[in-house]
Amino acid sequence: MKEEKRNITLAVPRDVLRKAKLIAVRRDTSVSGLLTSYLREVVDEDDEYGRAMERQRRAMRKAKRLGLKGRPTWTRDELHERET
Repeated sequence: MKEEKRNITLAVPRDVLRKAKLIAVRRDTSVSGLLTSYLREVVDEDDEYGRAMERQRRAMRKAKRLGLKGRPTWTRDELHERET
């Protein structure tokens, strides 16, 4: 099945567009192809980040409880006490 594509309009500085066209020619693609490839990388990276965050949240929910129930039994001053 062919992927549906949508057209968009971009305002790109002239010098950037000129360089992008040169890069596209060297890579045997179009500026549209370059942008599509880059946007796909950004989307895939964001998707992977989201999956990693969810894995971390699941791991934290399954983690062994340390028995503190969210309340430390010490004070900051006690932790930093030094013997002289």
